This record gives sequence, C-alpha cells and structure tokens, in this order.
Amino acid sequence: MRLIAPGATPPAEVNKYLLPHEEQVITVRRHPAILIGPIAITLAGLVIAVVLSDTLLRHQSSVLMIVWILWGVLALFLIWKTALWAVDYFVVTSHRMLLAEGLITRKVAMMPLVKVTDMSFQRSFLGRIFGYGTFILESAGQDQALRTVDHIPYPEQLYLEVCGLIFVPKDSDDD
Repeated sequence: MRLIAPGATPPAEVNKYLLPHEEQVITVRRHPAILIGPIAITLAGLVIAVVLSDTLLRHQSSVLMIVWILWGVLALFLIWKTALWAVDYFVVTSHRMLLAEGLITRKVAMMPLVKVTDMSFQRSFLGRIFGYGTFILESAGQDQALRTVDHIPYPEQLYLEVCGLIFVPKDSDDD
C-alpha cells in the first residue's frame, strides 16, 4: 500500500485522472495473487510441453513445434496479465475512489466518497492466506461504475482508512 503524503507525486498513470483540487490519499496496485491463475496455467503448460517433448514427440518435429507454439501463447498470456497488473491502480483521493485499469484500452471507474452509502470487504480462504480481499461499494440504489474491487492488498487496513475518509467525524466546534 502506498499512502501519499501531501505534495508527493503519484504515479503518472494515476496523476492524469486527478482533479487539481484533489489530494491523493491512498494508491495501491492489486495484490500480485491476481497472477496466480496465469502463472499456474503457464507452468502446467510448460510441464506438459517438456513431458511431450522428452518422451512422446521426439521424432515428430511438426507436432513438437505446435506444442511449443502453444506454450509460447501461454507465456504471452502470462506476460499480458503481468503488464495489466503493473498499470492497474486503486486510488482513494480526498473526494473519490478510482479504479484505473487497462493497458491498451484504459478504463477508469469512479465513485465520489459522498455517494458511498455502504462499504464492505470479503476475504476468501485464498485471500486470507495470501493477504488480499475484495471491496464491495454501494451507493443509494444507483447503478455505479465502481462496485467491486478485487485483490486489494491489506484489506482491513485499507478498509479502515477509507471508512475514515467517508465517515468524517463532526467537529465539536460546530456545536
């Protein structure tokens, strides 16, 4: 998690979506556990390709080439998912929450903090093991662009930080 100090420079991918009067409070990438599936698929494909190359297809070069091309596609899939992870950010500013996603087609979903009526987080079994969770945001019966943010690192700490921004205590001077 990256808590941004006043005056600090946020990542360029995020900075271009901030309004001039906004103060960036929190910026996080999704948890690297989001890459577990693509890594597992790529490794399984590598094991299959090696076994097929070593035992079954030694003398069938055209089939062997197809097997390795298919594994190359899996490796490219992993590289693509890693590149997406590297540019995706969940940002909480003094006024809103943003989820910036996408490498080629950039999608930025946003919800003003004042519109958030309910916020919760869930942690699956794997989320508890690896340290990530899912945020669920609700807004007074409206269909919003930002509803679910998965694979958030440090979900309890981030949940408390965001709740502190949403539910600002009233000043005792106003009485």
